[in-house]
Amino acid sequence: MTLAPQPAPRHTDEDAALPPRADCIADSAGGLTFDLSQAARAGAAYLVLRRRGSDEEVSLPLTPAADGRLRAVLPSSVELPEGRWDAYAQPADGEPQRLVPGINDLRSLIDRAPDAAAGHVAVRIPYATRHGNLTVRSWLRAPHAEAGELYVNERELSVRGRLYGETLTPDAYAEARARHAPATPLRADVTADRTQFRFTVDYGALTEGIWDLWLRPAGENGPPVRIARLLDDVVDKKPIFTYPKVTLKTEQGPAQAGPYYTADNDLSVTVTAES
Repeated sequence: MTLAPQPAPRHTDEDAALPPRADCIADSAGGLTFDLSQAARAGAAYLVLRRRGSDEEVSLPLTPAADGRLRAVLPSSVELPEGRWDAYAQPADGEPQRLVPGINDLRSLIDRAPDAAAGHVAVRIPYATRHGNLTVRSWLRAPHAEAGELYVNERELSVRGRLYGETLTPDAYAEARARHAPATPLRADVTADRTQFRFTVDYGALTEGIWDLWLRPAGENGPPVRIARLLDDVVDKKPIFTYPKVTLKTEQGPAQAGPYYTADNDLSVTVTAES
């Protein structure tokens, strides 16, 4: 059978009116590759990332790639401070145009194990905003305490995790800090095995409110490290990773307690009075 040659695609006015689209590929080192659609070819010279709420921006040159696309690369060696970075196609002369996401290939981020010698953890996850635009969520933690398995029972929360960029000492312990009250932090003993740690939080010792979880790898004299879950492909853990709550008897009456991830994917415990 002979296949007849297919005519070249024609770009209509409707195509030109569509916002430029970018496919993203993440690598395990923390780099990102952006491939822009043909709709972005007209005069586009840079892919610009602008940090929300600041004047910071990063300009990445666009170069020709396969299938008539343009490519920009954000290497893992380029520092991207923590925050949300909105993506634009920037012509050589003219106004930047907001990019929309195409296909995000984030497979390399699943069960990622960063280089322990790097001294820090850099995470970049592209995602679609509620308005359908392309944004990159960036974390840069040095050191970093990665939350692993959480075990919940009727009296306590058990946390397991791994520490990057710092050493666990015999003086290590964990802290639960009241976010909105001047309460004394509550300590929890840490069991350490090289870079891995585990500890438990006694729900009965917590009062009503939000308690943020921290690791103190070197005890009182070392830096506190916020415990978070960053090393996967889920940009917003809060609505995805949900855990059961338990009912407590407190001096103020019955309350419910349970762990959750914040908007920054940090690990916290909430204690809420039952209505």
